Amino acid sequence: MPPFFVIPPEAIESGSLSEEGRRHVKAACLELPSVQFAVRSSGRAEDGAVDSHAGQFLTVLNVAIEDVSAAAERVFASGLESSVSAYRVARGLNGIDMPSVIVQAMVKARAAGVAFAADPVSGRRDQVLVAATAGLGDALVSGEVSGEAWRFSLPHLEMLEAPDGKSVLSLESARTIAQMCAEVTNERGVPQDIEWAWAENDNEPFLLQARPITSKLLDAGAAETRLLVFDNSNIVESYPGIVSPLTYSFAVTAYERVYRTFLNLIGTRRKMIDGHAAELSNMLARIDGRMYYNLGNWYRLLSLLPFFSSNRQHMETMMGVAEPIPDEVLAGVQPTTSPVSGLLMVVRLVWAAVRVASIRSGFMKRIEETVPPKVDWQLLSQHPLSALAEEYRRVEQALLDDWDAPIVNDFLCMMAFGGSRKLLEHWAGDPGLLLHNDVMIGQGDIVSAEPARLIREMGEVVRTNAGALEILESDDREAIFGIPGLGALLSNYLNRFGDRRIGELKLEQPTLDEEPNALFRAIAASASRSGPQPNRPSTDHQLKQLLPRQPIRRIFASLILAYTKSRVRDRENLRFERTRIFGYARRVFLAMGKSLTATGCIEEPGDVFLLTVDELLGVAEGTALSSDMRGLIGLRRQELEDATKLSDPPERILVRGSVIDRASRQATAVADRVAKDEGERRGTACGGGSVTGIARVILDPAEEQVRAGEILVARHTDPGWISHFANAAAVIGERGSVLSHSAIVSRELGIPCVVALHEACDWINTGERIEVDGSSGWVRKLT
Repeated sequence: MPPFFVIPPEAIESGSLSEEGRRHVKAACLELPSVQFAVRSSGRAEDGAVDSHAGQFLTVLNVAIEDVSAAAERVFASGLESSVSAYRVARGLNGIDMPSVIVQAMVKARAAGVAFAADPVSGRRDQVLVAATAGLGDALVSGEVSGEAWRFSLPHLEMLEAPDGKSVLSLESARTIAQMCAEVTNERGVPQDIEWAWAENDNEPFLLQARPITSKLLDAGAAETRLLVFDNSNIVESYPGIVSPLTYSFAVTAYERVYRTFLNLIGTRRKMIDGHAAELSNMLARIDGRMYYNLGNWYRLLSLLPFFSSNRQHMETMMGVAEPIPDEVLAGVQPTTSPVSGLLMVVRLVWAAVRVASIRSGFMKRIEETVPPKVDWQLLSQHPLSALAEEYRRVEQALLDDWDAPIVNDFLCMMAFGGSRKLLEHWAGDPGLLLHNDVMIGQGDIVSAEPARLIREMGEVVRTNAGALEILESDDREAIFGIPGLGALLSNYLNRFGDRRIGELKLEQPTLDEEPNALFRAIAASASRSGPQPNRPSTDHQLKQLLPRQPIRRIFASLILAYTKSRVRDRENLRFERTRIFGYARRVFLAMGKSLTATGCIEEPGDVFLLTVDELLGVAEGTALSSDMRGLIGLRRQELEDATKLSDPPERILVRGSVIDRASRQATAVADRVAKDEGERRGTACGGGSVTGIARVILDPAEEQVRAGEILVARHTDPGWISHFANAAAVIGERGSVLSHSAIVSRELGIPCVVALHEACDWINTGERIEVDGSSGWVRKLT
């Protein structure tokens, strides 16, 4: 606290200090370490637990020593103002209670403000609010400026909310003030409202004033101790942006049933699986409308498998987890398999690895038997609601409960990728890692790269047809399909890849069949690009250069790389089959929406995306808990509209207590924000060599298009971005890993790729000339 002295009410007779009193005041000021003073009130009634008198009495700042006595008289006189009398009458208080006057050494503040040990608006006692402004805090206290706002949890003081843009306080400074507010509260026994100031060269803030919060607060609850960690490093590729309730509920069900299938497949005891039912049903979370992994539950489920420690590292690599999970979350998470059961699991996994080709073949056969030809999808709208529910149940049971090939291949891919990467690093160091990045995935038979080839083929047709480009840019669908040589190619593309669009796993997203304009723009951009694609050196040739005079190691490395490449290829190709299944499920749900619209239950077919799977099936099967579907849909629509107004939440969110309490949109640490004037930054190298070009930052892939030869910069990508990849000279992503879709397809197309480049879309501007080195991960600004 700043040094101070007190002038009691009785020292000011008839509103004035005596000459002797003025001499005492001056002498007391000389003993304080300052030449400027703050003169303020302090009365018994002023800072009571019920009546604060906040703002009723005068405070005078930056008072020179010769003016302190006069300022004290003004502060004392403010207690006789009519506004104070009106306040006391309104609060049911009788009489006059004149304040003492406090004279404090003035703090030369670089920042000042207030803090509340409870939220005075919501009444919650488990949060601390800090408000700050540059310089003195008088304008903030008086309400002239709003200042910046911070919010912390109690008792752990984890950040819940931070200001956007440049801030007056650092994260640690704001937390220190919150800690001070909590300590004063513990000392006084009730939540406090404090004023504080932080001097220029001090390491700690000053406490200027403290009083109880007098607004009504909620009852105190038990403090939450469980820490939850949510991360969207990888899942944002599959579910970018806002995700509808139907998509989220469908994904939650799919993840639970698929991973149950895998645990059964490798011989995990039924009792063990049932004991982890909570984790299986909570692998995902939806925060501010966005999809996240619940990382703690993923690690707990991974502990059921053999080789937990090494598999944990491989999983983190595969998921692109940027930072380790806090030890607190993993406390008590240890391998749960006994040596005998672990050995049996290993045997089953080895057997699955041997049979992976036949498992994949059987899975593909089940898909062909379960998902009807696309030409029949239009017939779904002719079925009644009950039949459509039965059709969904049929597909769900046939595929989700026997999702063996994708999940087995993903696990084998995780182990093979991590193992081969470590092996090359051990044998050849950094050059081994560069080779692993460069040769792992470019292999020519990944279905995700085929749309790019077809787009380039259609672009060539447009380029060689006079006037075709103008027709394509007109968005006249009938005329576009009439361009010689293009119509058949377009029909073939839409038949095969019509469901491979931006956000392809989001059921609410329109398909390319419905909205093909993004495809038309990609073809138009490709029409201006020509020339051969780069040839890739063979893996054997690269290994010979990396491991000369080591033929045994070269043979072994070649074999494990070939196996890993096959698993990566199958992983990407099986994801395409998943797209087909989601596409069919979407048509089933839309047909249910049409049926419900026809009976007046909902306003339009697309409203079904605002319901969960259980709610939708409940209407069809007679188990719905509510008959007011329109009311529920209206509530969800408003929630989605509110979520779209929020800035993108951070990659990782730490939560104690309920997820819905989290102000996640503000949770990025201020200290981590990127400096715009940095000349170069480094992300995760994904291969493809080096290229120089003009940057194109794409935030809305449905409305914006990369021009031929530009460098695509995006927060994240999914398979639907292939129309942008087809024209890009290189790809930069804020999110992702070496096994993310952007990395796989970029290497397949032979273009450089760097992912996990923090806040790339804020650091790089469209039109800047940049260099992208996909081999080292460096991105440099050249202009």
